[in-house]
Amino acid sequence: MQSKIWAITAYIFITLMTLITLFPFVYMAFVSFMTYEELISLKLIPSGFDLSNYKEVLGQASFVRYFLNTVYTATLSTLATLCTTILATFAFVKLNFPGKKILLMILVCLLMVPYEVLVFCNYLTIAQWGLMNTYTGLILPSTASVFYIFYLNSFLKMMSVTYYERARVVGASDLEFIVKILIPLSKPGICTVALLSFIDGWNSFLWPMLITNDSNMRLLSDGLSAFSMQTDRDFPLQMTATTITTIPIVIFYFIFRNQIISSVVNTGIKN
Repeated sequence: MQSKIWAITAYIFITLMTLITLFPFVYMAFVSFMTYEELISLKLIPSGFDLSNYKEVLGQASFVRYFLNTVYTATLSTLATLCTTILATFAFVKLNFPGKKILLMILVCLLMVPYEVLVFCNYLTIAQWGLMNTYTGLILPSTASVFYIFYLNSFLKMMSVTYYERARVVGASDLEFIVKILIPLSKPGICTVALLSFIDGWNSFLWPMLITNDSNMRLLSDGLSAFSMQTDRDFPLQMTATTITTIPIVIFYFIFRNQIISSVVNTGIKN
């Protein structure tokens, strides 16, 4: 009886926390369908699901430009991060080479360096290379991540070493092993890295603001502030723009949710 009471209490608590968490996002979506008059009348649900706000937002060239810039930079930075992370993790887990432990220690030390210091160093480098106000400057600093290397490193350690040994016996190259065996077996962990990397690129704010002063190069995070100034106090339009920026992340999550859950569940389980 006591166990049932605890189960019911836990279910009620989880449901309550879920509603509290989801309410701001649901209300944001509802406001995007409202008129200004409905909003100031403190309605929680719009009288109808009119798409005029979405048409107006998507009709503004500046917002579409911010959106396309963000899609482009986030996608390319994610692909580059996956390549560098997979290759680096493979080298650390499956290969033996001189200085391997020292290099791992250096990477651990880099994890302790404040982000602001890295941003300052990256800014000086990008400025010296003449890459200000360029897509290359936006993408280049996010093409590798020590955190993702260590995350995937712990995931790949669960993979039995016999896979690599058998691949070498049959004459497979390292690249063939990575493409045909390592990536398929590590799909949950790689999908998690892809999602986190894409979210980082999508929500990037400080770095784009530092190296871009051209409105055509703005990303969504800093572009939304400019968009809110353009639309003055039209809060439904601002909530519509914010809803549109949230949709790709939600879609991306639902596409890879099974792999992400599998990655979390299987962490620490030896194959």
